[in-house]
Amino acid sequence: MSGTLIGVGVGPGDPELLTVKGLRVLTGADEVFVPVGDTGEVGRAEAVVRSHLGEDHGRLRRLLFALSDDAAARAENWDRAAREVAEPLREGRTCAFATIGDPNLYSTFSYLVQAIRKTLPEVEVQTVPGITAMQDLASRSGTVLALRDERLALLPFTAGEDALRDALESFETVVCYKGGGHLGEVLGVAEETGRLEDAIYGSRLGMEGEEVVPAAEMLGREGTYLSAVIFTKGEAGRRE
Repeated sequence: MSGTLIGVGVGPGDPELLTVKGLRVLTGADEVFVPVGDTGEVGRAEAVVRSHLGEDHGRLRRLLFALSDDAAARAENWDRAAREVAEPLREGRTCAFATIGDPNLYSTFSYLVQAIRKTLPEVEVQTVPGITAMQDLASRSGTVLALRDERLALLPFTAGEDALRDALESFETVVCYKGGGHLGEVLGVAEETGRLEDAIYGSRLGMEGEEVVPAAEMLGREGTYLSAVIFTKGEAGRRE
């Protein structure tokens, strides 16, 4: 009988935003996996886990997720990671996978589950929700995301300029993820649609180097990959 795989959302970066349930699952798991990029540097999820479990925790295992534009290379990376996680699962162990934000929202956890189920289709999968960057940025900037019948759209900039333009023209509140490397394009679309004035930019939330500023102040500057922009109008918006 296979074990249980639990995706744990550890929040956007501030260790204090890990939920009580998330900490309980990480503490009680037989193995705790954290994603690592091809540079080998400690990522956000790993930093949060280490802050709670200790720097030299024996159950902590690092999973390499090398980013690649090649679909075959990405698939090979997922399969390799899946084999590593499947080993203790076959022994009936409980394995936790820490992911930034929430495990059901733009998370590597979903891809890992797909790969594992190729060889362990019967594996039990659970998730523990985590606080998202959208929520944290709203909190840190004093922004109300939506009121009454206002609509909220969340999309990555990788969906394209047209998708962002459509959202800004159709929704009172729009949150854009993954736009840091294309921040100039994001802000350009915001200017075209008249949505730049009330937009808020945030990066490295809850960590050293955190930046939360009006998005207009980022014109002409480079953003970071894990950043977010909130656009509001109507009743929602900044608390004065």
